[in-house]
Amino acid sequence: MVTVNFDNAATTYPKPPEVRQAVAEAVARYGNSGRGGHAIAERTSEMVYHARETVADFFDAKVENTIFTLNCTHALNLAIQGILKVGDHVIISDLEHNSVYRPVAALARSGRISYSVAKVSTDDHITIRNFLREIRQNTKAVICTVASNVTGQILPYRELAQLCRMHGICLIVDGAQGCGILPLSLEQDGMHILCTAGHKGLYGITGTGVLMTDCEFPIQPLMQGGTGSASRSPQQPDFLPDRLECGTLNVIGAASLCAGISFVKRCTVEGLYRHESHLCDVLCQHLKQISGVRVFREEGAAYVPIVSFTIEGVSSEEAAAWLSEQGFCLRAGLHCAPLAHEKLGTEDGTIRFAPSAFSREQDTVRLAQCVKNYVKILKNGGNLLKNSGNMLQ
Repeated sequence: MVTVNFDNAATTYPKPPEVRQAVAEAVARYGNSGRGGHAIAERTSEMVYHARETVADFFDAKVENTIFTLNCTHALNLAIQGILKVGDHVIISDLEHNSVYRPVAALARSGRISYSVAKVSTDDHITIRNFLREIRQNTKAVICTVASNVTGQILPYRELAQLCRMHGICLIVDGAQGCGILPLSLEQDGMHILCTAGHKGLYGITGTGVLMTDCEFPIQPLMQGGTGSASRSPQQPDFLPDRLECGTLNVIGAASLCAGISFVKRCTVEGLYRHESHLCDVLCQHLKQISGVRVFREEGAAYVPIVSFTIEGVSSEEAAAWLSEQGFCLRAGLHCAPLAHEKLGTEDGTIRFAPSAFSREQDTVRLAQCVKNYVKILKNGGNLLKNSGNMLQ
């Protein structure tokens, strides 16, 4: 049985051929970056700089202000814990991933900060008003996702950036579900800090992430250690990227990210969005015709290519497990975003469909047919479960 991956919001799979080639070459040719003046170190440093330059150019950021991290969660923690001070207040949305919610909640539990949760509406004007209503005199930052990793709903991040700049508030953006799909620009969109994963829409390998900053709000390091620079000083360097990067960099990951962005540029962000959104539309059209299936998309809202749905009478985990047996990989559960599920009223979670550049329409249609057959099985009390394979022929 051929396995079809529709769980690309977690990490894109498969990776483009050039990414696999870049990884193989990195293993064979590169050592440590910025550690020594010998030939291996020099060519490694050159490659890492080129990768950093590629990322910065793609998002209209400055090269020296582009920081390599372990993942988007690492980048967000760097920004959140590096910006906030005792007594600060922050605002997050009610669609945030735990990579935002947990560090903010932890800081609040320790008594260092306070926070408010702004409701996201299908009407962007109402969303902006909801954020504006939560601003206090000590509000230091607004932290929000570009797009929900549960429903794919796009937040009005440009308007939020304008709001933050009007009030002297730092905007920290989680771009994990938008980078590589939406034409995001640190400079043009007005964001102060943009954090993202390298292994999702940018097609790098796992263990890669990026933080980009305009330096308007200095970020204090979470870690101190070797940087290959200012080594006589017992203090972490005060310049970027060294201030926020210590220890050996993920050299192989940097090479993969460089190749991944080249792939995205060749396909174009617009082309990838169009292709993947079409597959989401195809799936939604089929699912909405199946009694007992609920699709979590609303009129008036814009979405990245993600579709969440539930099947009446069965948990999301059970449904996803059955779909996996039929050869389809979809994620089920809370997707590390409990606030979003509280908002949706889906305490048992949802089944999430997330295509990639390599996803095909015929597989999407087959998935919809598979869901339809599963609903038939459930309505028959599960008695046809053993013979379900015959229904898919």
